[in-house]
Amino acid sequence: MKRAKSPDDYYDGLTQWREELNALRVILKSTDLSEEIKWGGPCYTLDGRNVVGVGGFKSYFGLWFHQGALLNDEQKVLINAQEGKTRALRQWRMTSAKEIKPALIKRYIKEAMALAKEGKAIAPARGKKLVIPAAFSKALGADKAANAAFKKLTPGKQREYADYVAEAKQDATKLRRVDKILPMIRAGKGLNDKYR
Repeated sequence: MKRAKSPDDYYDGLTQWREELNALRVILKSTDLSEEIKWGGPCYTLDGRNVVGVGGFKSYFGLWFHQGALLNDEQKVLINAQEGKTRALRQWRMTSAKEIKPALIKRYIKEAMALAKEGKAIAPARGKKLVIPAAFSKALGADKAANAAFKKLTPGKQREYADYVAEAKQDATKLRRVDKILPMIRAGKGLNDKYR
């Protein structure tokens, strides 16, 4: 799917989960949330605060609540997709239209909106020491242009690159990732800039 420029563009371009995601859209649009595109997909906001996103993947579609860890989740439908990494975001995954329960979804959205109105949020972890994997450090040491450009990146973008290399399990994969990202770093780009 090409990168959507508007919510209509996103929903019109769907090839998988089309009916299901449009059903979620109807529910979301029945609320006071504003519909926007962020990170290439629909995001529903309240007074500029991200509340809930929607999207489809190979094996599931669903909602993600930006401050989902604060929700009561009485029905135990929310999961942390990246345990140990994600602090606030929670996903509600579904695999069929039968799992779309409008009244229950609206209850979760109403609670999420109330939290947003109150300004309640889990702040991202800050101040964590940047650990650059050895293969990445060695490559930066050998490439002065990349090293200088890396130092000019924001701490968040530096961390994205370091984590990307560190998450690879095999040394060969780490080296491939380093080779892939060096040109991006030299160009002053962040790893995930294309999604912002």
